[in-house]
Amino acid sequence: MAEAPEIGTSSADVDFMLRALELARVAEAAGEVPVGAVIVRDGTIVGEGWNRPISANDPTAHAEIIALRAAALRLETYRLLDTTLYVTLEPCAMCAGAMVHARVRRLVYAASDPRAGAAESVFSIVQHPALNHRIEFTSGVMAEECGALLRGFFARRR
Repeated sequence: MAEAPEIGTSSADVDFMLRALELARVAEAAGEVPVGAVIVRDGTIVGEGWNRPISANDPTAHAEIIALRAAALRLETYRLLDTTLYVTLEPCAMCAGAMVHARVRRLVYAASDPRAGAAESVFSIVQHPALNHRIEFTSGVMAEECGALLRGFFARRR
């Protein structure tokens, strides 16, 4: 069962985060770190992905990168203007940088990443004043549920 949305969080944010959580479970079933991402434009999912660096032998195969690539192919442009990226874990520096380059309008993430988060926890790449694009973001949407999935995954690996 999904937790109640935070104040200021729309039901659409929760619905799209639920899909990202489903994709995170796909990653977990494949033995990958359970992170899922979806990209939405005009209320429609245009790209989605889950972590695959191990299975793809590709250090860049993070959920967000896969979702960005899928959305760019579907929309036939590398500029993902007017899109929102939903992801179950705060993006790393690589993913945040890719989102800035793609001109994603908004980022919604669930669990914070105190070790590598690049939206606000460790770095603030998505809002960095030296960059030519800034991404609006909302954090904590379904944080408990997504965080529990990650904690459980790592507890089983120890």
